[in-house]
Amino acid sequence: MPHPIMTHRRFTVNIITLGCSKNTVDSENLAGHLRAAGHTVHFDRLRNDTDIVILNTCGFIGDAKQESINTLLGQLQAAVRFNQRHHADGRRRVLIATGCLVERYRDQLQPEMPEVSAWFGVHQWDELLAYISHLASTSDQPSPFAAARALSTPRHYAYLKISEGCDRHCSYCAIPLIRGRHVSRPIEELVDEARRLVSEGVKELIVIAQDTTYYGLDLYGRRRLGDLLNLLATQSGAQWIRLHYTYPASFPLDAIEAMRRHPNICNYIDIPLQHISTSILHSMQRGIDRQGTLDLLQHFRQLLPDVAIRTTLIVGYPGETEADFQELKQFVAQARFDRMGCFAYSAEEGTPAEALGDPIDEDEKQRRVDELMALQQSISLQKNEARVGKEYRVLVDRREGDYYVARTEYDSPDIDDEVLIPADRRIPIGSFQQVVITQAMEHDLMARLV
Repeated sequence: MPHPIMTHRRFTVNIITLGCSKNTVDSENLAGHLRAAGHTVHFDRLRNDTDIVILNTCGFIGDAKQESINTLLGQLQAAVRFNQRHHADGRRRVLIATGCLVERYRDQLQPEMPEVSAWFGVHQWDELLAYISHLASTSDQPSPFAAARALSTPRHYAYLKISEGCDRHCSYCAIPLIRGRHVSRPIEELVDEARRLVSEGVKELIVIAQDTTYYGLDLYGRRRLGDLLNLLATQSGAQWIRLHYTYPASFPLDAIEAMRRHPNICNYIDIPLQHISTSILHSMQRGIDRQGTLDLLQHFRQLLPDVAIRTTLIVGYPGETEADFQELKQFVAQARFDRMGCFAYSAEEGTPAEALGDPIDEDEKQRRVDELMALQQSISLQKNEARVGKEYRVLVDRREGDYYVARTEYDSPDIDDEVLIPADRRIPIGSFQQVVITQAMEHDLMARLV
């Protein structure tokens, strides 16, 4: 399909981001470049008045892929309606698809959706910017992609993506097929970006990657996550630094030492463990067994007694017996994670686990998910009830109705517990406050200002 001809040089652009926080950072970098070129950029799934829509897709698991396809189809329909409405004035909406789903399935998607104006994979950001420059009939040459960024998150927190890709070979995971080999960003570049974000009002930096524990191995010949955390803690000016997406095998323990040393590094570890059965872990190619997992958790809690541990688990993996599942339930009951998510196994084409088939039916998978999450809910309630009457420092994210919504250092935005503070007086969004917990629920806390 020929590309539409635009009649003006500066556009309104809506970027819709699906999937994980790594995609969020990519979209923010893209938005920064577009704004620098004079375009107006929005992050709003419901907006329907822009010249260009860029859909940054997810292709990680079945549900995420389906959401991406459904959103793409919905945006196509919206573009048709927009073009009909503006037929007389000649405006035409351009729909651009990018991200992980496009990287994996572009050849299959393009013939089915010829109305999409352009398709770009996860390493084609410069080409995407050049395409928009071409539409604008301008010879602007975009600067390196990571050099500009416009936040889509509230201005008081931001994600800091320290590397791209993954060298792990987990049997169920398609990320290496989509994102490629692990590539670390230089420490100096990351510290400079962190300083810039803090100078613009960011108070909390959330360190992310496909695998943060692998950081530095490709660039420096050794893991340097601990060194990076030390520098961020001492040189960025961030008041909170939070660590996400760690990997249990060969965990760099100097990162824990950095957390002990610096009070502005949150006592929080996000570590997807996926399972506890040694036979399942071996089949998943996780590089660790049951005892290694237990030893690592014990080490965390010995060095950081106040640490909040978030994990995710997979049930219904091929070969998971009822005995394996009961072992996992017992593990969750004993480990008492502060935060936990659970997913039903989704067979992904091209992964090593694809050859194992998908023998466990979906109802059985869902039963196992429900049982684990019910167990975790009871643990979460007990842990929250133990906080009643205690004082915490919280970061205020937003106001909703009669309450301000805040978080402790033990909670990451969007995925963890929240602290609700009655809005009987004004509290600045993005400010730190001291509160006392007054009431506990399974996943939220009520509090009053000190």
